[in-house]
Amino acid sequence: MSNQTVSMKKVISFAGAFIAFLIGSGFATGQEIMQYFASYGYMGIVGAIVMFIMFLYVGVSFITVGQEHKFPKGSDIFTYYCGKTIGKFYDYFSVIFIYMSFIVMIAGAGATLNQQYELPVSIGGIVMGILAGGTVIFGLGKIVDVIGKIGPAIVVLSILLGLTAIIKNPGGLNKASEVIPTLNLMKASTNWLFAAGSYVGFCMLWLASFVSSMGATANSKKEAALGAIFGAIAFSIAVIIVALGLMANIEQVAGSMIPSLILAANIHPTIAVVFSITVVAGIYTTAVPLLWTASARITDEKSRKFKIVTIVLAVVGIFIGLKVPFDKLINIIYVINGYVGILLLVLMLIKSIKNKAF
Repeated sequence: MSNQTVSMKKVISFAGAFIAFLIGSGFATGQEIMQYFASYGYMGIVGAIVMFIMFLYVGVSFITVGQEHKFPKGSDIFTYYCGKTIGKFYDYFSVIFIYMSFIVMIAGAGATLNQQYELPVSIGGIVMGILAGGTVIFGLGKIVDVIGKIGPAIVVLSILLGLTAIIKNPGGLNKASEVIPTLNLMKASTNWLFAAGSYVGFCMLWLASFVSSMGATANSKKEAALGAIFGAIAFSIAVIIVALGLMANIEQVAGSMIPSLILAANIHPTIAVVFSITVVAGIYTTAVPLLWTASARITDEKSRKFKIVTIVLAVVGIFIGLKVPFDKLINIIYVINGYVGILLLVLMLIKSIKNKAF
């Protein structure tokens, strides 16, 4: 098949999958955007542009290498970039991070239902844990497939929320630079550049295996690359618009667990209800593959132990997710893993330079 063969249907599918995989409780709730971008003011927007450039390199690299080498396992991408020893570390570390991300989803579900409906945080967390665990155990894949289309929908809704927030309070953007330094906002790093790097770093640990495996199904490198490029563009635009929307209303959303719900409620209470349901559905479709990946790595999916392992992981995830506040979990888990991801980015750049040189 030609190296230039391109199916726009596949390109759009790849871009949609790229976006959907990055949409979890952190983005959908706005907490991620607050800590990594909005809390730095306009330099945070510069950080989002830097993030976009890094995403272009990372996404195109992962998907085209996957298309070219068609690895037996998606995790082989780590060996390709890092060698056997460091590659094995990243292979195992990425699974641990994926499970920790499942815990973040539990906390996000609890915080969302608590803020919108004033339900105890435990109810949302326990229900999400049971739904995710039950889906993994019984293999209700069709439910995930149906609701899995919610990723792009959250991006569209988030962009609309951000634009509306800017239009309704344009003066807030003018004052943002003065107001933000006076607020005690939780930040991902000491400066905007490290925050942008950390953000791409933790996303890379999610994307590596998934995107390289997706690339193996592409008809050509060009088709694969276009999918990653369009996905990076759409996701980055969403991040920038949501960040600006939060900045325009920074005094109102500061300290909120779910800042996106405040933006939605400013439009109309009904919009907040619809958005809260969408967010929970998005968390569910992210939590299921995260839990499945962790369980499948410990034991074979078809074995008896698989169900036991899944139940144990779900229960432990619920326990931790309900003990630590959602915003702190993001600040601890995503940030630490982000710096480990940055090292992977450096190793990728070294590999790319070597390939060009030789």
